[in-house]
Amino acid sequence: MSSVVPVFIFIIFAIVIGTILVKTVTGVSQWSTNNNSPQLSVSAQVMTKRTNTWGGSGDSSAHTDYYVTFQVESGDRMEFTVKGKEYGLLAEGDVGLLNFQGTRYLGFERMRDKP
Repeated sequence: MSSVVPVFIFIIFAIVIGTILVKTVTGVSQWSTNNNSPQLSVSAQVMTKRTNTWGGSGDSSAHTDYYVTFQVESGDRMEFTVKGKEYGLLAEGDVGLLNFQGTRYLGFERMRDKP
């Protein structure tokens, strides 16, 4: 029984380290891909907005991720992670110019209604 505990602890440790390494490599790869992608500006409409709140048990505070889905003229939809302030300024149905680079959201310029 006493020889099983160190093996079990090693397996758990290896899984945790492996997960961290995979997440790091994936993040660096996505960052590199975004940096090598062109910055694009396309006409788009805000289709949906959603949030994902996690954490917040005990003394830790909750964290919220904000997502906005845009539809471009071709009919394709793209979802981007945005900051909370940007999320609050966007409304479903807004039409404007979407700026992005790969999977990186750069901004949205709302078209003003003509008086």
